[in-house]
Amino acid sequence: MPDSQDSDVDRTVRRAQDVLFFAYRDFTNAADVLLEEIGLGRAHHRVLHFVGRNPGMTVSELLGILRIAKQSLARVLGELVERGHVAQAKGGADRRQRLLTLTQTGADLERRLFDRQKACLAPAFDAAGPDAFAGFLATMRAIMDPATQSLLDATGNSDVR
Repeated sequence: MPDSQDSDVDRTVRRAQDVLFFAYRDFTNAADVLLEEIGLGRAHHRVLHFVGRNPGMTVSELLGILRIAKQSLARVLGELVERGHVAQAKGGADRRQRLLTLTQTGADLERRLFDRQKACLAPAFDAAGPDAFAGFLATMRAIMDPATQSLLDATGNSDVR
């Protein structure tokens, strides 16, 4: 028979797990509707997000962030390039590198997707109170593995420490 402290931890973690699953479902759905309308998916959204947050990043850096197979990224990235959402340029120092940026069309799409998810998150932070954002960031950061924490810090896009 498990002791009561383990049982309390289990209940707390299971409740957190429920909340994460449901929140993720609703958060992603905010963008999924638009993505489906234009024939793109979540993988395309992730590429648009990270390239938009890190203009000039290399394909290799993007692979490291997304942790997906090179072949999977090639398919998604190829479609975004073909549709005119992402531009590729050769690296200055290393001509084998492909530097990625959003085109104006890609930036506009990324902004539309962001605005839909912002409409989900901003009111939630307001409703949760003034310390909610800091608590959320601290919690999400604590879930990340150390390599992801370092990556987030290195991009300069992290307000979490």
